[in-house]
Amino acid sequence: MTKLIPLANLSNPPHADITEQLKQFVQDKEAFSPNTWRQLLSVMRICSQWAEDNQRSFLPMAADDLRDYLSFLAESGRASSTVSSHAALISMLHRNAGLPAPNHSPLVFRAMKKINRVAVMKGERAGQAVPFRLTDLLALDERWSRSLRLQELRDLAFLHVAYATLLRISELARLRVRDVSHATDGRVILDVGWTKTVVQTGGLVKALSSRSTQRLEAWIDAAGLASQPDAYLFSAVHRSGRVVTAGAPMSTRALEQIFSRAWSAAGNNGPVNANKNRYTGWSGHSARVGAAQDMAAKGYSIAQIMQEGTWKKPETLMRYIRHVDAHKGAMVDFMEQHTD
Repeated sequence: MTKLIPLANLSNPPHADITEQLKQFVQDKEAFSPNTWRQLLSVMRICSQWAEDNQRSFLPMAADDLRDYLSFLAESGRASSTVSSHAALISMLHRNAGLPAPNHSPLVFRAMKKINRVAVMKGERAGQAVPFRLTDLLALDERWSRSLRLQELRDLAFLHVAYATLLRISELARLRVRDVSHATDGRVILDVGWTKTVVQTGGLVKALSSRSTQRLEAWIDAAGLASQPDAYLFSAVHRSGRVVTAGAPMSTRALEQIFSRAWSAAGNNGPVNANKNRYTGWSGHSARVGAAQDMAAKGYSIAQIMQEGTWKKPETLMRYIRHVDAHKGAMVDFMEQHTD
């Protein structure tokens, strides 16, 4: 790990134990989600290269060096949210190395405030996946529910589960056949176990509606997965039409392609206007966004939607439903009552 980063002289106090602290950090990496760990390693590679190119020290990193690095990212065209993620992960690395994080300095605080302000003034807006709404799901259900193609049965079942559970794509990928059980009324219950934000011994379960249950069971039966409890629930389908069970879940890219096929099958002609150079069609987050928007439109509370989507911060959810709830503001209600 330390080979990747230009370090200050670690033989002198007070940093003589940094290497040992980093070893323990790596040993305990399961304390963090795989995605967080991947992001950390990516930030380390980028920042260490910048430090090497500019004759700076990365670990420990001085506040003025971090300020310059964050400014470099912003000037290179990185989104303000990406710059903030780099700052947070560098702070995380310092804390776990037993070092004071440079992020607490007023130099860094002012740099981030400037980066965020400039980004907003230039018109930067938070990116958002194109929502996959209930109407979209029902239209595809009409098209694919009687299909004889395994791939389409799998894709439809996946979209039903993605929309109904609001799970993230990585959480959907690791579901296994053994995680499927049934309530007394016959509807499916999924034992999700844990999510990005819910990690507890009690686990997490998700229930499906009657129609979603039918679509998932149709896929399981057609694929012959009922007798393979350890198989991943959404397995690959070979071009020959047979199911391929593997020791690893389907890749994010393969699952993203389900949304791409659905986009085409739904008759969408070409991409929508690019949002931050991406989100030109449905993607892995689309069902999660669409379900949240549909619930908000039907009047479900923020607390209810947060529980369904396992969001911890209301601000995160509000980014998804801000346009849906815009007309429900107190001032709009006040004006409507006194101008009609």
